[in-house]
Amino acid sequence: MGLGEQAEQRVEVIRSARRRRTVSAFRDGDRTVVRVPAGLPAAEEQRWVEQMLTRLADRERRRAPSDDTLAARAEGLRRRYLHEAEPPISVRWVANQGSRWGSCTVSERTIRISHRLTCLPRWVLDYVLVHELAHLVVVDHDPAFWRLVDRYPQAARARGFLEGYATAMLRGRGDGPETLPDVD
Repeated sequence: MGLGEQAEQRVEVIRSARRRRTVSAFRDGDRTVVRVPAGLPAAEEQRWVEQMLTRLADRERRRAPSDDTLAARAEGLRRRYLHEAEPPISVRWVANQGSRWGSCTVSERTIRISHRLTCLPRWVLDYVLVHELAHLVVVDHDPAFWRLVDRYPQAARARGFLEGYATAMLRGRGDGPETLPDVD
């Protein structure tokens, strides 16, 4: 599934007694939270939820770089940090990776990056791309692999960011640590 296609998302509507006229919405992991005034009629609520989902999707489409832009970014990182890696055949966004930030099929030299990274800092995306590119040189997560990944100056910082972000996402939906997203 490409980035343009919307993955199934849970929608949680929160009625607020303090909210009088405004409606807001934001993404929180795999759910969308819509805050509405407590006194809003049910028919109006549904209209606002649909409108806010459309606005969020439009904003995300504008923010999300294309597959071509992602591939160009990966190529720049490969040349800078992993010149010994063969260029990947394709690098693309996907919306079907619930338990990974990225993946690489070494035999096909293809890299897939979770669409969830579009809202995270670019240095975190770059880390995931470097991680996947490193698999084009070393398949396993052995010490040689991590030496390649650590050529990226913000590797340790990005790993910590992703671990914290994944933990916060899971706390929001009540999952256990065994389902933490991983980079592979």
